[in-house]
Amino acid sequence: MLIDLTVNGKRHVLLDVDPQERLVDLLRLRLKLTGAKEGCGEGECGACTVIMDGEAVNSCMVLAYQARNTEILTIEGLAQNGELDTVQQAFVEVGAVQCGYCTPGMVMSAKALLLKNSNPSETEIKEALAGNLCRCTGYVNILKAVRTAADALNGGQVK
Repeated sequence: MLIDLTVNGKRHVLLDVDPQERLVDLLRLRLKLTGAKEGCGEGECGACTVIMDGEAVNSCMVLAYQARNTEILTIEGLAQNGELDTVQQAFVEVGAVQCGYCTPGMVMSAKALLLKNSNPSETEIKEALAGNLCRCTGYVNILKAVRTAADALNGGQVK
């Protein structure tokens, strides 16, 4: 099967894609974009979260053919010209990272939220991150990082 999609602003035409191949495998194995991690393989942990046409999706639950003619944004596509994205910078600044396994998925879920709503409430932040599990941080600094990024997008400084 032929798959045509855009990942991080670059168009890819991939040949011989198995109909059962998942998006996470296409990204990791074919395109060598390893930021999306396979955690559970069941859409429960969020470690494989990417943004597909503006929506956060678990790439382990999306078959590659379902991503035909879509725009995919991965953690590798956030930083531009050597500068971290606002969300990435906020995660660093507030110490929202421990082991780091869940971080790309958390960042992508937060980014998807902030693309739609640059000033979310705490409840909206929690809802946006509800599909992402972290075993290390206790979530306090993750929530703080999303609020910090939102504040920066609204004219404040990332602290």
